[in-house]
Amino acid sequence: MTEIKICGLTREEDIDYVNEAKPDYIGFILNFPKSRRNLTPERAAALRSCLSPDIMAVGVFVDRPAEEVVSAAETVGLDAIQLHGHEDDLYITILQERTDLPIWKAFKIRTADDLAAAERSSADEILLDNGYGTGEAFDWSLADGIERPFLLAGGLTPENIPQAIRALRPKLVDISSGVETDGRKDRNKILAAVRAARDS
Repeated sequence: MTEIKICGLTREEDIDYVNEAKPDYIGFILNFPKSRRNLTPERAAALRSCLSPDIMAVGVFVDRPAEEVVSAAETVGLDAIQLHGHEDDLYITILQERTDLPIWKAFKIRTADDLAAAERSSADEILLDNGYGTGEAFDWSLADGIERPFLLAGGLTPENIPQAIRALRPKLVDISSGVETDGRKDRNKILAAVRAARDS
């Protein structure tokens, strides 16, 4: 069964919504001021403390020093680390040596070469995305024939999650803007997205 992650939580209400909807994972964007969903590790830890224990918390990082990522992971109590910048295999190996947490690496898929690079990654999980938080889908046909299990992000909504799961069979779907209204997480959309993933 395809799992689901609701990313970019920032408010106590967001935690209430996911505690009700019960996705497999949620995501906090950490130490990335360019994002309107950015949190400090301390703020994320406070939200994490209210999260249902059966939901895993993922920290999303963009080109941060490895020691900062490890420290933030400990502060928040993360279950996985997701990298969304230009981190290479050496960086990933360093993180793997410093923490027991699984490392997810996002790849911007534009060409078959991008897909090949993702398949070669030393990360524990690869995330195929259109860009980095663009909210748009990449050309899903590019992922046809991929042999490695992968996570899928970019342009997902409660409405197209069933299509995405049928077409690509991702290990996990990762949704953020698709469950928002006017830039805020929307309870009904979160519930619908999780239902869509569970029913597909």
